[in-house]
Formats: sequence, structure tokens, C-alpha cells
Amino acid sequence: MLAVSLGGCIVAAAPPHRYYVGTVVDVAPPPPRVEVYGAPPEPGFIWIGGYWAWSGGRHEWVGGHWERPHPHEHWVPHRWVHERDGWHLSEGHWERR
Repeated sequence: MLAVSLGGCIVAAAPPHRYYVGTVVDVAPPPPRVEVYGAPPEPGFIWIGGYWAWSGGRHEWVGGHWERPHPHEHWVPHRWVHERDGWHLSEGHWERR
């Protein structure tokens, strides 16, 4: 008879910040752009705002989009975090409420 024990199984939460994987950026991002958007494509959809990404040695605007919400989660927007070594992008993500 074979017995399996999962008593030592550990599930770890995701880290609080999901940094951009790549070069640390020395240049602060520009202010966010003002995005104009109409009605959602379906009732209940939420607007996920755009953000500045780092691409090709410069900041490039990634426009926002409509998305269906995830049950029991809320959207945490992209944001740039300044640390001693430069700027890091904390990626937008869905987070449990």
C-alpha cells in the first residue's frame, strides 16, 4: 500500500511587486497620458488604464483597454517605482480582495 502525504506542502503568495524583467531604467517615466474612452463593450467591464513601458531605450505609451473583471479580485495598475539603482516597472496585475 502506498501512502501520500501533503502535510509539508506550502503555497506561497505572489511577491508584492512584479518588477520589469530587464535593464534598470535611469530615466523617470513621463506623466501618464489622459485617455479618452467611451462606454464599455459589455456591461460590467472595467477600464484598465495605459502605462509607460520601457522599449528600445525609451519610454513608450501602452494604451489602456477594457477587460472583464476577475471574480474576487481587483486591478492593481502598472506603476514605476524609484529605487537606489533607478526606476523599476511594477507590472499591473489582478489581486485578491
